[in-house]
Amino acid sequence: MTRVIPLALGLCLGGSALVAQTTAASVTATGTATIYVQPDQAQLTVSVTTQGATATAAGQQNANVTVAVTQAIASVLGSSGSIHTVSYSVYPQFGNGAQSSTIVGYSATNSFQVTTTNLTLIGSVIDTANQAGATSVGNLTLSLQNPGPSLQTAASKLALANAGAIASGLGRTTGSVISAQQSSAVTPVAAVASTVASATPVQAGPVSVSATVTVTVQLQ
Repeated sequence: MTRVIPLALGLCLGGSALVAQTTAASVTATGTATIYVQPDQAQLTVSVTTQGATATAAGQQNANVTVAVTQAIASVLGSSGSIHTVSYSVYPQFGNGAQSSTIVGYSATNSFQVTTTNLTLIGSVIDTANQAGATSVGNLTLSLQNPGPSLQTAASKLALANAGAIASGLGRTTGSVISAQQSSAVTPVAAVASTVASATPVQAGPVSVSATVTVTVQLQ
């Protein structure tokens, strides 16, 4: 027994030394790159709300008006845009006072998003929707279709530079990259629209596009 114990202790110490030798030091750093560019895509929400004595009547009336509105908008968009439904609802309307618990009719609302890559058509789309029977036009935002890979490249270089600065402060240098993660974001701008003029003018502003890269590199 007295000979086995030193051998077991030696093996444990040897294993600890092996772990310490194979665990490499590392540093994690983040880099963020941001640019401001002109938007190339516009989106807005158009809604049609109708009433009827019954849910069926409200829904049918809504369908008729919605078809007219979407067809009118589609004729303006041509091949430079798209329309898709974002929500639809039919709900009862209640009376006032003593009739507050009595259903007096129904309302139906169909909301759809209009997207166009031709920003010169925004005003015409708004006016056309209103003229065709839309009850609400809003949430107009300008954004980018594709931010592009150049931001990721810039963010990666910043992340590596930050890692190098941290390593230098520690008296070390950076080695191979162990891992890298990236995220990107486009901050759309709310366009300013006015219905004072005969054709609705829209003033577009720059879009903020950012990319963030986080890297983990070995320390040498």
